Amino acid sequence: MKAVEIVQSQHALGHHILLELYDCNDALLNNVQHIKKIMCQAAHKAKATIVTEHFHHFSPYGVSGVVIIQESHLTIHTWPEYGYAAIDVFTCNSKLALQEAVQYITDQFNAGNTTQHYVNRGK
Repeated sequence: MKAVEIVQSQHALGHHILLELYDCNDALLNNVQHIKKIMCQAAHKAKATIVTEHFHHFSPYGVSGVVIIQESHLTIHTWPEYGYAAIDVFTCNSKLALQEAVQYITDQFNAGNTTQHYVNRGK
């Protein structure tokens, strides 16, 4: 997978990447412990400071989770029945390596298709 180069505005209050992963393994998208590990490691890859995290497994399937970082948050919501995950990577620190976190998440979920949208918040 080729990394996408994103130019960040230094004047925005926040930097928000909306990542959508398609054609993922349904078992992986339903494994709360593995998802938690991926999301926490992604925060480390971004050089963020983790404050806390919380993940929930829905019945019969699906996972939602958040990693609160000192600089904001990373969230995930999965739909294993569709092979889909919606992920947000948001920070108020323009020096974090957001693209490294996004690339790590994309690689770990081995998505067949991905889209990402970059939004400057509070510009």
